[in-house]
Amino acid sequence: MTETIIQAIVNGLLIGGIYALVSIGVTLIFGVIKIVNFAHGEFVMIGMYITYFLSTLFAIDPLVSLLISMPVLFVVGVLIQHFLIRRVLGLNDLPQIFLTFAMSLLLINVCLMLFSANYRSVHTWYSDEAFNVLGIFIPLAKLISFVVAMVLSVALWIFLHTTDLGKAMRASSQNRVVAQLMGINPNRVFAVALGVALALAGAAGSLLMPFYPATPMVGQIFVLMAFVAVVLGTLGNVRGALVASLLMGVAESLGVQFIGADSGLIVVFILLLTTLALKPGGLATGWKN
Repeated sequence: MTETIIQAIVNGLLIGGIYALVSIGVTLIFGVIKIVNFAHGEFVMIGMYITYFLSTLFAIDPLVSLLISMPVLFVVGVLIQHFLIRRVLGLNDLPQIFLTFAMSLLLINVCLMLFSANYRSVHTWYSDEAFNVLGIFIPLAKLISFVVAMVLSVALWIFLHTTDLGKAMRASSQNRVVAQLMGINPNRVFAVALGVALALAGAAGSLLMPFYPATPMVGQIFVLMAFVAVVLGTLGNVRGALVASLLMGVAESLGVQFIGADSGLIVVFILLLTTLALKPGGLATGWKN
């Protein structure tokens, strides 16, 4: 019984690392730009397709494809901020919601038209590898993905706390008006924030491909989990989103293991409701970002 619980916790933490990359991107966009990106999951899907075609056409390993998917999606984020998001920032919430929701529908349907609804996967030498530690099986592909996800999360934290641009992003998230009075260019900060968030989504897509198939609808489940993590971990708090994502991964895995294959999301939402009932501001209320 103990081994089963530990196995479920390990599995949950490994997938929670991917949830963290997606949710950190969502909370970064909300914290800095003050907009909810309903299309964020579709950029995870785009990262998966980029990785798939790089692997099938050029035999590039998914881990190496990070060096392509992340810069490509960073540029996409900067362009989206400049040509689309910037146009609705001065308006109320509805145009912002409709814009990102429309982007989500557009990307899904374009991918359905181009790639069909077929599942596409990448098989690497480490896709089926696992090693046994005291009776606990750890899939190598998921472990690699978790480690890279945590490295990227730490790199983002270092960027936000040690660079001038990162500090400008944090200042903008805390008080946009004061940040502008201090000489911070909001358009530049917003463009970088969206670019970094989409780059993390692209990284999540690349890391998923060795063990998770790509379809045009795949982003929906990840953006749903990201929104839950953002709320659970306190809106706009990057550390809170990271911790909440890992907790959600564990909760989902325990639910699947001990209740049923379709109960993972139910357990996650019970965790969300319980947390908000006891701590309405989220787990990271009072934490520094």
